[in-house]
Amino acid sequence: MRPLEGITVLALEHAVAAPYCTRQLADRGARVIKLERPGTGDFARGYDRRARGLSSHFVWTNRGKESLALDLKHPEAARVLTRLVEKADVIVQNLAPGAAARLGLSWETLHARHPGLILCDISGYGPESERKAYDLLVQAEAGLLSITGTPEVPSKAGISAADIAAGSFALQAILTALIQKGRTGEGAHLEISMLHALAEWMGYPMYYALDGAPPPARAGAAHPTIFPYGPFRAADGEVILGLQNDREWRNFCATVLRRPDLADDPRFDGNAARAENAGALRAEIEAVFAAFPCVEVMARLDAAGIGNARLNEMADLWAHPALAGLWSEIASPAGPLPALRPPGLPHPAMGAVPALGQHSRAILEECGTPEPVIADLARSGAVTFGEE
Repeated sequence: MRPLEGITVLALEHAVAAPYCTRQLADRGARVIKLERPGTGDFARGYDRRARGLSSHFVWTNRGKESLALDLKHPEAARVLTRLVEKADVIVQNLAPGAAARLGLSWETLHARHPGLILCDISGYGPESERKAYDLLVQAEAGLLSITGTPEVPSKAGISAADIAAGSFALQAILTALIQKGRTGEGAHLEISMLHALAEWMGYPMYYALDGAPPPARAGAAHPTIFPYGPFRAADGEVILGLQNDREWRNFCATVLRRPDLADDPRFDGNAARAENAGALRAEIEAVFAAFPCVEVMARLDAAGIGNARLNEMADLWAHPALAGLWSEIASPAGPLPALRPPGLPHPAMGAVPALGQHSRAILEECGTPEPVIADLARSGAVTFGEE
């Protein structure tokens, strides 16, 4: 039995933050019913076609869910939504500000009728804000861009950091609320903003700049205050390495550079001195590395107990030996797709990626919708059916 078997989640969601949260609930065994717009569905379905004709974002964040494509503005939709709410243990939504309340899904309305229900509202900047909050915009507002990139050019993270942070904190909050409900029977109202979530991740640079102190400098793939730490050129590419203390520095000089004299050079005595003289030290390091391929440099680093890595691309990650044995296969409208099992779950559900409206008929019937009404909804375009 998976941890969340018997838990039903109603998801009014799009993009990444809420879908990432509810996919992980599905991985843990919850039943997740995803409400989508007829015809178009979650707009993340249209982000790209890179996953064998499907959207890479959608495949990543929506396995294991049931798709109900229903126009919530249709008069009959209100009755269906009422029945779905009655079945739900958890509701997760990241609709536009005010949209959930207009559908009767405010905390005040829901808690009065269903005191054991858990409602998780995910927003960009908090429940009072009506500002649009795309991931890039929140990365900017949270200061992530100010510390990421090169000294000349600020850069966004290459993944949806604000969305992932919000989805991860939403998952934690929901699991905590389910434990609390098991003790008290009471539901909970959880409010997660992308800005708040990413600000929590920004704790180190915030404290580093406490009381108006200068913030961490943008240093590309290097570290703003630790050296040597980051990429260094070898004969056939770059090696990423990191030193954390003076013991490692002495091992690095003796075993990797084979220049034990550098360990006592006053220019490099302690991390602060090494950082101040980073240019001179980089020249010393790369003069040695230039004579060897990356594999030889990494072997020396391993022998010295120095952390190191190659700069991998996506093909390298797919084939990474440390991930061997952690892959599974999921069904999708495009056929079987590889999928990485989530960390920390020995037996994840790993359900299929749904086609738009794939479960519409079954869910409508489960909600007691008569066949003539289903036919009328279909004729009017208020519901669509995918491959069942």
